[in-house]
Amino acid sequence: MDDTLVPINDLARLAPETAARLSASAGDVIRRGHYVLGPEVAAFEKEFAAYCGVAHCVGVANGTDALELALRALGVDGGHRVVVAANAGMYGTTAVLAIGAEPVFADVDPEHGLMTPESFMGAVDQVDGPIDVVIVTHLYGRLADMPAFVDHARARGIAVVEDCAQAHGATDRDERMAGSFGDAACFSFYPTKNLGAIGDGGAVLCNDADLAGKVRQLRQYGWSAKYTNQLPGGRNSRLDELQAAFLRHLLPMLAERNTRRRDIANRYSREIRNARIALPPVSSADYVAHLYVVQSDWRDGLAAHLSASGIASDVHYPVPDHRQPVHASRFATVALPGTEALCQRVLTLPCFPELRDDEVERVIKACNAWDGTLSEGAA
Repeated sequence: MDDTLVPINDLARLAPETAARLSASAGDVIRRGHYVLGPEVAAFEKEFAAYCGVAHCVGVANGTDALELALRALGVDGGHRVVVAANAGMYGTTAVLAIGAEPVFADVDPEHGLMTPESFMGAVDQVDGPIDVVIVTHLYGRLADMPAFVDHARARGIAVVEDCAQAHGATDRDERMAGSFGDAACFSFYPTKNLGAIGDGGAVLCNDADLAGKVRQLRQYGWSAKYTNQLPGGRNSRLDELQAAFLRHLLPMLAERNTRRRDIANRYSREIRNARIALPPVSSADYVAHLYVVQSDWRDGLAAHLSASGIASDVHYPVPDHRQPVHASRFATVALPGTEALCQRVLTLPCFPELRDDEVERVIKACNAWDGTLSEGAA
């Protein structure tokens, strides 16, 4: 057996020619001597907005800031409610709580882990009072049913924020891009993302010039002019020139890298055949395979078997937002059966563009060879 670990991801596998180009980009920025909100940020904002098919892109420090600043720019404050899914790592919930707003949790589809328009409306109908915003997360790189979300939300005066942190480049059947549907869309450029920087980074996208202007103010202390703080909730949250330069180089590679991710994911879905493992369906361009997540009632046993076979795995995400210890008993009465079941069943397999075909084969063979003998209580 090959003793080399098959990793969940390996950022050190960056192609040498790509690494050389990134190093050259860094050298250009250093020679220019303009490190914050300079020409690289402006160029990337223009290029990424065009790529996603929207009018405006505002670079910020990270994806969580993008969510919070988008909500603030939409006027959300301590008197508002925001619908969020509870199985997406608590990033949206963190942004809502940072503002002092109230998260309203919607359950998710047990197959894909996505909030659905129906579960969104169910959460809206259970609340005594208005809902102001819904954050729709394109979880694991799969595009949610955005036309239906937008129709339901607009009919009720609810703003729509897309959380695109895992869905760079995902498109629907009409070739509309993730980030082009809602009132605002938020991206993370964390290094493991489909479009990842060499550090942290994020962006807010929208078609509304006034909204984009507010985010631009909020990312720089809420300034209306230098040293004049106008908007509450501002902070230092700027995408830096180095990361923008890196992202500009990597953006043209995104479609090809997404195709490789999806090819790996679809090979898993076609070739893993084990009744104990539930698989995502074979997918097309609406899924960019940021993560390949399977489900099993014997997850811990599967993870142990994979580890023994030299294959890494992970859980995205083990604790639902409404059960996080930071809340104490605040959401003790919230019941989300689909979400809670998924958090006990999901397991992430290796899936990234540099994964080799022989490593994909090892993952498939290991999954097919698992007989459940390492599972507690296995039949």
